[in-house]
Amino acid sequence: MELEALLTELLNARGPGGQEDEVRAICLRELREYCDEAYVDPAGNVIGVVRAACGGEAAEAIRVMAHMDEIAMIVKNVQANGTLEVLALGGAQPISFGVCPVDILGDAQTLPGVLSYGSMHNSGSTATGQDVLAGDVQWKDVYIVTRKSKSELEALGVRPGTRVVLSQHWRKPFRVQDCIAAHFLDDRAPLSAVIECARVLKTRRAALCQDVWFVMTTLEEESNAGAMYAAARLPGDTTIAVEVGPVLEEYATELSANPIINTGDQKGYYTRSVVQALLAATRRAGYAPQATLLVDFASDASAVLSMGLDAKAGCIAIPTENTHGFEMVLVRGISACASTLVEYLLEPQQV
Repeated sequence: MELEALLTELLNARGPGGQEDEVRAICLRELREYCDEAYVDPAGNVIGVVRAACGGEAAEAIRVMAHMDEIAMIVKNVQANGTLEVLALGGAQPISFGVCPVDILGDAQTLPGVLSYGSMHNSGSTATGQDVLAGDVQWKDVYIVTRKSKSELEALGVRPGTRVVLSQHWRKPFRVQDCIAAHFLDDRAPLSAVIECARVLKTRRAALCQDVWFVMTTLEEESNAGAMYAAARLPGDTTIAVEVGPVLEEYATELSANPIINTGDQKGYYTRSVVQALLAATRRAGYAPQATLLVDFASDASAVLSMGLDAKAGCIAIPTENTHGFEMVLVRGISACASTLVEYLLEPQQV
């Protein structure tokens, strides 16, 4: 599928942590086309492998990970009048969504709702009203209006633990010159890049000297559980996470096609030899790498490395404005990431 069309399909698919079924189906379909084998593992990860043409030991295999889940909400309580109290699912803040339409993923039916903070026309006499007026809205101030009774919601399988996601009404991507803007480019843009990498790698298999395992992971935003399950079971000692990277002055990153090569984050530092190889691969692909240390960040690869489930790890990221908000990436940034990944996988030892 053409890259931008694939990205649009992924953006429209709903994928809260632990319930990424719509995203999973797309990823599985695409990896089946480009990989020698593709399947869903017991944890819910989508796995695909491109086998090396020129041999290679199992330990030399490389795992490439991008996550399927998106930031979302989870129901904490269903009030007597049918209003839902919600908490963050993943690294979401109320400002990530604003007052907006939502889809409530009940067991029996998907229901419409509206994420609400209450009216701006208030005197500030309540704590919620004070937060809204001050612009300091917290999750305790947030509720979902359903216009259903509690008993009706119970019959439809809406209960504590039900996922609530941004409605498909607001998921359509928006073109801004050379950029695409949308919610959930984290991690739909990296998923698109990984699928594009698999497509190209298949055509260049003759030069591939180790197996490549593509892993579309579940539950990255909450716990990295999918990545850790896969790393403990798949061959290989190296994991590369494909992510979105924040565009911020403090990190000296810019919104461009040039990939961000992350040297470390809050879970630890990436393997020096892998970082060097990714920098070299970026240059071979025709781009200027943006090397940076993303302090307030984490990835599947750093989680796997920090738990001792891997010997080496690295992270490549697509430069992204407004991470965990209404995000923006260059369309060319996705293909640049894919091209860099291909170059790295063909020459992972070059420093």
